[in-house]
Amino acid sequence: MTEVRSRSRIGAWLYALRTTNPPPDGPVDVVTRWLVVTRAAVLPMTLFAGLIAGLLAVGEPGLDWRWLTLAVVGIVLAHIANNLMNDLYDTDTGLDEADYPRALYAPHPVLSGLVSRRTLITAILAVNLADLAILVVLTWARGWPVVAFGLAGFLLSVAYTAPPLRLKKRGLGEPDVLVVWGPLMICGTYYSAVGSVGWEVLLAAVPYGLLCTTVLMGKHIDKIRYDEPRGIRTLPVLLGATRARAVTLGMLVAFYLLVALAVALGAMPWPALLVLLALPRLVTLWPHFRRPPPDEPPPNFPVWPLWYAALAWVHVRLAGALLVAGLAVGAVLNTI
Repeated sequence: MTEVRSRSRIGAWLYALRTTNPPPDGPVDVVTRWLVVTRAAVLPMTLFAGLIAGLLAVGEPGLDWRWLTLAVVGIVLAHIANNLMNDLYDTDTGLDEADYPRALYAPHPVLSGLVSRRTLITAILAVNLADLAILVVLTWARGWPVVAFGLAGFLLSVAYTAPPLRLKKRGLGEPDVLVVWGPLMICGTYYSAVGSVGWEVLLAAVPYGLLCTTVLMGKHIDKIRYDEPRGIRTLPVLLGATRARAVTLGMLVAFYLLVALAVALGAMPWPALLVLLALPRLVTLWPHFRRPPPDEPPPNFPVWPLWYAALAWVHVRLAGALLVAGLAVGAVLNTI
């Protein structure tokens, strides 16, 4: 019986990690609850950013694995804090309601009763304090530029949804994500690991930041009919659905072109071109982005009404993993 319960719990955790939802049947234990509340399913985007930075740093003078590990933990915690803060601010400003997509594609932490508002605030403070401790250690080890990276990331994360800036509401949320998941995360982690950072790392960071931004573009396309009446002027709202889908496809193509450019200029090792194996996935999702979403979700589709976001995320997960694998091969070749 104990073994059956254990398998059931692990199955629930894996389901939450795949879908951002608790399993449709069965109780929700504390681990499943926090996997859902923190939206742990999307944390691999940040983990990949840290791995990209670390693999680019292999073989570089000054590399210290202690500071690299701390930096990767720090950006993952920052992503968790960002997710929690977004839910808090959007709830307090009245945006997140029972009929808004945040409460439809997965249980909203507060509205669904998974946690109380007080518990959510406590978690935000705890995660940010842990991140602050990591920032202090890395600043002691590598100097004040770490503060610049960390503070910039924190301010952009807060400004994404929090008043008075609310960048998401002004068509600036997408550039925010591009900067955070590209130059700030990758260059900041690389600097923490090595103690310096050059143009090559910045160039290598841009395509991955662009790749992550396609998920947000897809999500905001999915939410146009909800956001526009509420005055939430995301970039897809400003562009309109048809143009926004075309821009997202252009960003996906640009990702591959920028990886090739980074390899040509020596900013990435040639095995990074392993990412081209994700092109069939791009070909598969391409026709979906060329037409409106279906009227009804496919069977067993867990994150409806998100459609384009889910398509983009499946592509990011594969392309990001292949990029990390290619950089790992390059790191091995660099050390033999």
